[in-house]
Amino acid sequence: MAFRFCIIYFFLTFAAENLSPMAKNSEELLSYIREGREMTRSEKMRLIVSLSVPSILAQISATVMFFIDASMVGHLGAKATAAIGLVETTGWLMGGLASAVNMGFSVQVAHFIGANDFVAARRVLRQALVCALLWALVISLMSIVIAPSLPYWMGGSEEVAHDASLYFAVFGAFGLFFQMEGLAGSMLKCSGNMKIPSMLNIGMCVMDVLFNYLFIYILGLGVVGAAIGTGVAMLVTAVLMLWFLLVKSPILSLKGRPGSFRPKEDTVKTAFKIGAPMGLQHMLMGGAQIVSTIIVAPLGTVAIAAHSLAITVESLCYMPGFGIAEAATTLVGQGIGAGQRMLTRSFAYMSVSLGVAVMTLMGVFMWGFAPELMAVMSPVDDIISLGADVLRIEAWAEPMFAASIVCNGVFIGAADTIVPAIMSLLSMWAVRLTLAATLALRYGLRGVWTAMAIELSFRGVIFLVRLFRGRWLRNT
Repeated sequence: MAFRFCIIYFFLTFAAENLSPMAKNSEELLSYIREGREMTRSEKMRLIVSLSVPSILAQISATVMFFIDASMVGHLGAKATAAIGLVETTGWLMGGLASAVNMGFSVQVAHFIGANDFVAARRVLRQALVCALLWALVISLMSIVIAPSLPYWMGGSEEVAHDASLYFAVFGAFGLFFQMEGLAGSMLKCSGNMKIPSMLNIGMCVMDVLFNYLFIYILGLGVVGAAIGTGVAMLVTAVLMLWFLLVKSPILSLKGRPGSFRPKEDTVKTAFKIGAPMGLQHMLMGGAQIVSTIIVAPLGTVAIAAHSLAITVESLCYMPGFGIAEAATTLVGQGIGAGQRMLTRSFAYMSVSLGVAVMTLMGVFMWGFAPELMAVMSPVDDIISLGADVLRIEAWAEPMFAASIVCNGVFIGAADTIVPAIMSLLSMWAVRLTLAATLALRYGLRGVWTAMAIELSFRGVIFLVRLFRGRWLRNT
């Protein structure tokens, strides 16, 4: 199994390495934004694609990394899979809080780069390093403290609680490296450099295969080994990502460019204004995911395992959307910084259209190969059957899910985070959880995923309405 995943990773690495001509072209086209030069429609689309492809490869490789963890642990049995599935939504919550801090500073950097003020961009970067480091220490400590009780809060049974607690504690201990890897990658992407973060994330997946195999099977650490393997891979990647950012980046490198690392009130306030709504959104959305897990937990070990593994499989479909959303954030951020509002609007519309098209195709793929995808994750027939059913329900929601993902990337680039956060929260809590709690009683896990599909479609529609009304741009 590990060998097959390595083949996939090396293919992705080869593909990313051959993007260098495209990357060079994207740098030239990005300069058009800063210089106020006209761009044709084909140049705009080429720029969107050139920034999206490396990010999509990185997002897919990240998904495959989750496949590795889930598949390797899945072959240890339903109990091991359920242990990870019980706490992974809380892990997403912690990751979301880390991402909110990173974006609070990265969007400012994108705006300054668009305005050709590279000195100010580096000033924000220095402050971001300090603030992100402090925040990561808080998150890691919090994760370790709550780990023993978390599985019981989630409604887990005694048979899975021990492994679940250890997995979450170890994963949380590596939170510092997750935070710094994410910050460095986000800064590089907002500067227009998609290739390096993508290459390093693909490399992280290769390392994850090797380290997981070492810790799970050779050293016999099981579930805990999966957390250690992923954590070590993140550590190595964080070091490399920071080196490329702080030493090699033409725009953001701090080498030979002294300056203060002391956080300034105006920068932190702006970061808080951008990141706080995102952080609150991640907290409440993560809380909603936790409630979903609590709804699923009484359905039994097979349902928990199928739910967890199906979520991992589904991420293969929506990760391209997040890749395109990252490109949209960069283009919108730099466009606004350069004062090019019409160009910014055009980038937004074209990015969303591309995201919907790509994820629609991915939804068709997921519907057609749902049983085969689940079979990769688990050898248990009941888990495969139930997981395939819920994936086919979810496939119908992928187009509008894409719309919500890429629209959100557009809004983040415009520093418009408050209203989209409220919209997401109302959709999640008022639509998904209400329907899930009702449908689970009669239809079990299939009912929970039907509620999810309905809510994602609803969220996509309301995000498209906001996009076309243009309030996100008028607020800048």
